[in-house]
Amino acid sequence: MPYRIITRTVVGLLILAIFGAVTGPQWDPVPLTDPLQVQSTDTAIGQAPAEQHYQVRTRIVTVQLDGGTVQAQISEPIGAPGRRPGVVFVHGAGTGKFTVAFLAQAHALAAAGIVAMVPNKRLENYTTRYRNYVSMAGDYLRSVDLLRTQPDVDPTEVGVYGESEGGWITPVMATEDPGLAFVVLVSAPIVPPRQQAAFATDNYLRRTGVPSGVFRAIPRAVGITPPGGGFDYVDFDVAPYLRAMRQPVLVVYGTADASMPIVQGAQKVIEDTAIAGNEDYTVRYYAGANHGLRVDGAVSPVFLRDLTDWVSGLPTTAAAWPRIAGAQPVQIYEAGPVPVPRWLSDGDVIVGMVVGSVALILLGATLELVGATTLRAANSKRRRRGRPALRSRRLAPGIAAPLAAVGIGTVAAVVALVWYLVTVAKLAVSYEQDAWVVTGGWIAERVLGMAVVVAVVVLLDRMQTVRRVPGARLARGTLASLVLWLPLTGAAVLLGVLAYWGIYQLGI
Repeated sequence: MPYRIITRTVVGLLILAIFGAVTGPQWDPVPLTDPLQVQSTDTAIGQAPAEQHYQVRTRIVTVQLDGGTVQAQISEPIGAPGRRPGVVFVHGAGTGKFTVAFLAQAHALAAAGIVAMVPNKRLENYTTRYRNYVSMAGDYLRSVDLLRTQPDVDPTEVGVYGESEGGWITPVMATEDPGLAFVVLVSAPIVPPRQQAAFATDNYLRRTGVPSGVFRAIPRAVGITPPGGGFDYVDFDVAPYLRAMRQPVLVVYGTADASMPIVQGAQKVIEDTAIAGNEDYTVRYYAGANHGLRVDGAVSPVFLRDLTDWVSGLPTTAAAWPRIAGAQPVQIYEAGPVPVPRWLSDGDVIVGMVVGSVALILLGATLELVGATTLRAANSKRRRRGRPALRSRRLAPGIAAPLAAVGIGTVAAVVALVWYLVTVAKLAVSYEQDAWVVTGGWIAERVLGMAVVVAVVVLLDRMQTVRRVPGARLARGTLASLVLWLPLTGAAVLLGVLAYWGIYQLGI
C-alpha cells in the first residue's frame, strides 16, 4: 500500500504541474538591450540664469471645477519684479492634498521667483476601480486657468509638473492646452498602467529575493480582468498624447526607484515627442533617490536646484547641454505587454471558483455536523425511553478522516497562499528582505500543497477499497452522499486553483 500511495501521489503532482502550466502564461520579461547613456554626471542645467532668493508666502484659493470645487495653495515669491512663470502640480496616486504633497518643490520654486500652485485632487470621481485620466486632465486645467489670472503670473509662462500617476495626466493636459509653456515629468511610468504594475511587481520581487516559481503569478494576477469590474484605466496609453506634445519637457527619475522603467520611460518620451517635431527634452537621474525623489527621507536638494534652474531659464534651458545627465540608470528588463491567461482571464470567475469551492467544503462539514447532532439527540431520547441507540455509519469506514484532511488541507493551502502573496508584496514595496518568509514561506506552502495531494490519494485509495467489497457503499443516504461529494468537489477545484498559481510546478 505505501508504494501505491507514493506512486499515485507522484502521478497526481505531475498532473497538477501540467495543469498549472497549460492554464496560464509563463513570465518571461524581455531584457532591455538599449541602455540610455548619460552625457555627464553633473546634473546642473546648462545656460541656467543666476539663482534668485525670495521670501515665500502662501495663500488658499478655490478652483471651480465642472460640478464641484477644490481648494489649492499658491506659493509665491515676495517682492519678485514683473510677472513670473507659474507651475501647477499634478498629484500621483499616493497624494491628494496640498497640505502634504509637493511642499519642498513648491517652496523651492517660489523662493526662486516662480509661482507654484498645488490644488487638492478631486476625489469624488477617483477611486481604486474608476479613474479617468482625460477627465482628470480637464480638472487640473481649471487650476491652470486660475493660475494664469493671478496678477503676478505671466499667463504665457505657466507649465505643469506631474509626478508618478500624474505622468499619465500631464501629457493629456499639454495636448489639450497647447498654450502650456512646459511639462515636468517626475518618476513618470509612461507605459500603460498594467505594464507598469507588472514591471514594478517583477522588480520588487527580484529585490526581495523570492524563488523563481513565484514569478509565474505575475501575468496571472496582472493580466486578468480584475474582479468586480472597473479598472478600465489599466490599459490607458499616453503615447498618442506624447506624440502630439510640443512643449519643452524635463524628465526626472531617481536611480533607486524600483517601480518605474527609468530608462525606458525617458527613451519613450524622447522618441514620442520627436514625432511631433519636439526635440526640447532634458533628462536627469539622481543617485540614490527613490520614487518621490527623496534621499534619506528628504527631497533631493540637487533636484530642487535643477528644477528651479530649468524652469527659470526657459526657453533657453529647453535644449541646453547636457541633455541627459546624472547617475547612470540601470533597467534590466523592459516594461512590456502582459500575457493574458488562456482560460482563467476573468477575475470574477477566479474569485467565484475559490469562494464557491470553500462554500462547498464548509457546507459538507455543516451537514455532517447537523447529521451527527441530530443522531445524538435522537439517541438521547431513545435511551430515556429504554430503547437501543441507533447506530449509523453515514460514511463507509476509513473515509471520514482523509475526507476531513482533504477539506481542511485545501482551504488551509489557499489561505496560506493568499497570506504569502500579501506578505511578500508588503516586503517588496518596503524594499525589505526576509528569507524566512520569502523562501521558507514558499517552501512551506508547497509542502502543504503536496500534503493535500497525499490526503487526496489516501482518500481515493480507501474509496476504491470500499467499492471492492460486495454490497458496500461509500455513503448511505442523501445526506451522507452530500457530506462526501460536496467537499470532494470543492477540494478538486481548489487543487486546480493552487496548481494555477504555481504551487505544484516542477519546472514545466
